[in-house]
Amino acid sequence: MTIRVLLADDQALVRAGFRSLLRRARTIEVVGEATTGDEAVRAAKTLLPDVVLMDIRMPGLDGLSATAQITADPALAAVKVIILTTFETDEYIFSALQAGASGFLTKEIEPDELRHAVTAVAAGDALLSPSVTRRVIEQFARRPVPNPSNDSRLEVLTGREREVVQLLASGMSNEDIARALFISPLTAKTHITRAISKLGVRDRVQLVILAYETGLIKPG
Repeated sequence: MTIRVLLADDQALVRAGFRSLLRRARTIEVVGEATTGDEAVRAAKTLLPDVVLMDIRMPGLDGLSATAQITADPALAAVKVIILTTFETDEYIFSALQAGASGFLTKEIEPDELRHAVTAVAAGDALLSPSVTRRVIEQFARRPVPNPSNDSRLEVLTGREREVVQLLASGMSNEDIARALFISPLTAKTHITRAISKLGVRDRVQLVILAYETGLIKPG
């Protein structure tokens, strides 16, 4: 299966570089390019890519606003957005996650990591660089810790699903969760998929955020 990618960046040289890197993977095809956020939204509606690589700072509509429009459109529910930028700040990280991005990576990423990110997000996984994950945890560590028993959103989860979500939010992979709970990685992934569906969140990133927001897991 070919993964269809839309590149959104106002710099032609950057787009050319990403296009060249992605084309080295036989399973990835760059189907379109955009130079502004408005163009990215229109191209997403027309081309229906699997993944949009979205820059933050672009003329007119910025990448965060464009991401929010794409992820809020029911017709684009299958379109995933990876924020790719040189600016790794808390403001952008949390704005991107709030906008519904499935990944947040800096432009210093290695070529193999970029291709892996596109493949992972297209497969339904969410992806954050380790430094971004630390910032997410640090941000929640500064907030008052809620009582999970007071949040009715968690009531739809089974006991096993809650365990899996807790481990996921602590930074574990499917394989790590499987070893910890003596289940298969496929079963771990199934529990995560069901939790995402039951809680009505977009992907793993939003699931991790919800775990912290509800107090299901506490930073540190």
